[in-house]
Amino acid sequence: FCLLAVQDMPIFYTIRDSQQMVWVLSGDVLIAAPSSNNVDTALHDEEKGNLVFLGIKGKDLSFCCAEVEGQPTLQLKEVSIMELYRENKARTPFLFFHSLEGSTSAFQSASHPGWFIATSSTAKQPVTLTQERGLANTNFYLGREN
Repeated sequence: FCLLAVQDMPIFYTIRDSQQMVWVLSGDVLIAAPSSNNVDTALHDEEKGNLVFLGIKGKDLSFCCAEVEGQPTLQLKEVSIMELYRENKARTPFLFFHSLEGSTSAFQSASHPGWFIATSSTAKQPVTLTQERGLANTNFYLGREN
C-alpha cells in the first residue's frame, strides 16, 4: 500500500503494476508479488510531476536512491516518511517525481533523472530502478484506501 504525503496527513494508496502485482516487503527487500501488503508516499516540477516521498506503511522505512558501484539503486532506509516531509530541507535521494500517464502513475528518481521505479514481469523479484521503460513495468495503478 502506498502513502502520499501531500498534506498534513498522508493519504494511503495501493500500488500495482500491469501484471497485477503489488509491492511487498519481504524481509528487508521490496519485491513485486501477486496481491497484498503495504507502501508509503509528498511536493513539484510541472513537466516531471509532483515530488513525493515513498515508504512502507506502518514502518519507518522510506525509499531512497543511492549509487552502488556507479549504478543508481533503489533502497529502503530506516527513516520516517513524515520526518522527511516535515524537514526544512529537501533530501533529494528520497524524492521521486510522480507523474500521471493515462490511468497509471510513474515514479522517476529526483536524484537520478531518467531512472524509474520498476518491477519485473516475474513474481517475487525486487522492485528496482531502470532507464529502459519498455523492458520492465514502470507504470503503476494507484488505488486509494479508505
